Amino acid sequence: EQAKAIGIYSFVASAGASIGLLLGGVLTEAINWHWIFFVNLPVGVTVGLLALRLVENRDGIGLDKGADIPGAVLLTGGLMLGVYTLLQTSEQGWGSTQTIGLGAVALALLAAFVARQARIANPLMPLRLFRSRNVTGANLVMGLLVVGFFGMFFLGALYMQGILGYSALEVGLAFLPSAIVMGGLSLGLAEKLIMGIGPRSALLAGLALIVVGLVLFARAPVDGEYFTDVLPVMLLLGGGAGLSFPAVMTLAMSGATPQDAGLASGFINTTLQVGGAVGLAVLATLSTERTERLLADGENAASALNSGYHLAYLIGAALTVVAIVVAFVVLRSPKAQGAEAEEPAPGPTRAEPVLSEAA
Repeated sequence: EQAKAIGIYSFVASAGASIGLLLGGVLTEAINWHWIFFVNLPVGVTVGLLALRLVENRDGIGLDKGADIPGAVLLTGGLMLGVYTLLQTSEQGWGSTQTIGLGAVALALLAAFVARQARIANPLMPLRLFRSRNVTGANLVMGLLVVGFFGMFFLGALYMQGILGYSALEVGLAFLPSAIVMGGLSLGLAEKLIMGIGPRSALLAGLALIVVGLVLFARAPVDGEYFTDVLPVMLLLGGGAGLSFPAVMTLAMSGATPQDAGLASGFINTTLQVGGAVGLAVLATLSTERTERLLADGENAASALNSGYHLAYLIGAALTVVAIVVAFVVLRSPKAQGAEAEEPAPGPTRAEPVLSEAA
């Protein structure tokens, strides 16, 4: 049932992504690009109203005991400052005073967050979760996986618009096969594979497809054709994501106690977003630096841009290979965990399950 639920969740996410890509292209061409932000307001209000009607309400322990506001400020501030620092390195340089100084402050904020979680009674992110190798390993894999995946979506869109000359709507249509394959696998095949060969084997297969897709995209030429240079990449990455995301979420949930299930699911989703943001900042910075060096050497603009994108894809592929190693060494399918599956990470005290749900 859990595998089926995660498959449905992944299907809905991919369906939302495909609708968003197409609607974003329509809004950009019909009105202007600012509307891709405005459209989220009615969507958010609708989701809020539906949540009031459909999501079960449970009493928490109160904001004074259950909301680690200082911890939230430390974590959010550290992550935002870290991403900003990475994005500024293309202008300031990696060894500049600003980069080193802001980077040190970002790391200090994150270290203070971890220290706070270890000593307060109701932490935002209980460190006991990391006692489970599946929770820790799955989050490492997710963080590495989404770097290349987010990079492909962002830089791939720039490649198609800036080099191949696609319109915003055409870019959305170009990405559609990836979302369709991802959604189809998530809803139909992923659950059967996870239950049949185990989530770790399904994850390894998906990661391998993503590596092949990113390496193939690193060969896309300046005068590329969609059906030969783009579509195969979309199909490979859609297939890889359709297998990888449900499998890695299943593994992350398998390492948590029932009381910590809410925390584990929130943790893996946070890793997805934060890993994508930080990874994209790194890839965009390195890609820009390579492009600027080639332009300075006399390379034409299209070729220099494309070479920068290729570097980003190859770095994303390399990080996905690291994710494969982590998955192979650290993760264990629930059926093969033995004593570890029977004795998951120690759960919270009687006062803490409500906090897990509130968090």
